[in-house]
Amino acid sequence: MNWKIMLLSAALVPIVALGQGPEREAGSVSGNLQMLWQSYSEDALIGAIVPPEKSGFNAFGNLIYQQGGFSAGMRYESYLNAVLGFPGRFKGNGIGYRYARYADPSGKVDFTVGNFYEQFGSGMILRAYEERALGIDNALDGVRLILRPIEGIEIKALYGNQRLDFDSGLINGPGIVRAVDGTIDINGLLANRGGYEWKTKINLGASFVSKFQTGGTITTDTLLLTLPENIGAWSYRLDLQREGWSAGIEYSGKINDPNADNGYIYRPGEALLFNLGYTRRGLGISVNAKTIDNMSFRSDRDVLLFDLPINYIPAITQQHTYNLAATLYPYATVISGESSASAELFYNIPKGSRLGGKYGTTLSLNFAAANGLDTTHLSGEDELVYGYERNSWGFGPSKFVRDFNVQVSRKVSKEFKFKYTYYNLQFNTLATPVTTTFKGIVYADIHVLETQIRTRKRQSLRTEFQALFTEQDKGDWATVLAEYTWSPHWFVSVVDQYNFGNSNPEARVHYLFGAVGRIDGPHRLSIGYGKRREGIFCIGGVCRAVPASNGFEVNFTTSF
Repeated sequence: MNWKIMLLSAALVPIVALGQGPEREAGSVSGNLQMLWQSYSEDALIGAIVPPEKSGFNAFGNLIYQQGGFSAGMRYESYLNAVLGFPGRFKGNGIGYRYARYADPSGKVDFTVGNFYEQFGSGMILRAYEERALGIDNALDGVRLILRPIEGIEIKALYGNQRLDFDSGLINGPGIVRAVDGTIDINGLLANRGGYEWKTKINLGASFVSKFQTGGTITTDTLLLTLPENIGAWSYRLDLQREGWSAGIEYSGKINDPNADNGYIYRPGEALLFNLGYTRRGLGISVNAKTIDNMSFRSDRDVLLFDLPINYIPAITQQHTYNLAATLYPYATVISGESSASAELFYNIPKGSRLGGKYGTTLSLNFAAANGLDTTHLSGEDELVYGYERNSWGFGPSKFVRDFNVQVSRKVSKEFKFKYTYYNLQFNTLATPVTTTFKGIVYADIHVLETQIRTRKRQSLRTEFQALFTEQDKGDWATVLAEYTWSPHWFVSVVDQYNFGNSNPEARVHYLFGAVGRIDGPHRLSIGYGKRREGIFCIGGVCRAVPASNGFEVNFTTSF
């Protein structure tokens, strides 16, 4: 048995025993498990290769014990070897996450030692989170203290390292993260003092995050530059709500932070995020704007991609779910710098009206745009040290993305409903390199028709018919999906993605994948076989490259 498991078990035994006393609240144990196994076959037509082990296996299990305000848990992970598309350096078996936490019943004190996830505001200067499907986990490992001295005031302080790797156990990065955050709920504060209860809800917040990493020097032909060891970032935020209105603004700044993302320049960073929304029954409107300038923030200045990000830059574009829109040209936030804006309208046409029909019709529109920054490049030594100068918070001349989509959703009868979605994309593959066959702006139109038919009692057929048309990159695509469900246990699905417009006839391949599965309460098992296209998989504006594959896939999840 792994010595770390034995150590944690030994620590939990006396806690469980104490929980069994007649005057103490009984403890409880909960958790969940997920296993994914893939086999690989060579397929020269799609570029699928077979790794030496010929299969991949990812698994994890969470075990959590809770008694009153105390909780402790661990996550056991297994990569034998990691499935393709996951970080290949993740390997072996061991504990990748463990913690102990005490939350006072009064809510005034909350203390954690070990691993934890945390976010300040929108995450622009700190977000420790996990996205298992992407292989992203930058959990902090250290100590966190949350204080709520009076109603309306919350203070968070933390100290720790970040998870970087996994090799039969947790491996942390070299940098140290120190952070403090304060939030004031004006309404809660006034209510606590017997003041007037405002209809407008006001929340104020401020954060400071710093990281320490041993320094070094950068040598050029004319300069000897010292790398800073302590890097500080800060943010201020204001959130307002009144009846159906909501608004928020957050400003973040960061001192000079030479790193691999920005080419080791000494320019400070800034970010500004704004949102405005209005909702009432059947109607929703939102407007968002964002400018990001040199806000890469990692606990190790020399790493790239998904390693050791302290912060998270929220995406301005809508996160698509349909196959062609989500996997061919998904936009990821350009952390080096972008100016962007989006607007969304949601309207529910009343049922019984001429346009709404018997059951009503839902209409949504969304538009997002992102450009590079409005900058002037410097020259000479200034270029080596500072890189560029930003002229304004507005859009620069370089177009990154234009994303317009409209969706109509309607229930026609008790047995039939449909959604139609149209997308118009202008996508710069130089800004977000999702393809190696085309450099420039792709202009694409996508049509999606989703239907759901109730065939019999507790049985239904869901279909998707998708088509993407473009004269750039690999040309036109089509995707067809059919999923039949025998509720509440069985389902079977087939999906085919076809690049019918490729200029190379040999590349017009059917990526066919079929799966069958059973759901039994909290247990879900699916078995699939087929081809997976090489491409980009994105969640929340963060993307990972996934290689082509051909083979079986078995996925099992459960919770208790």
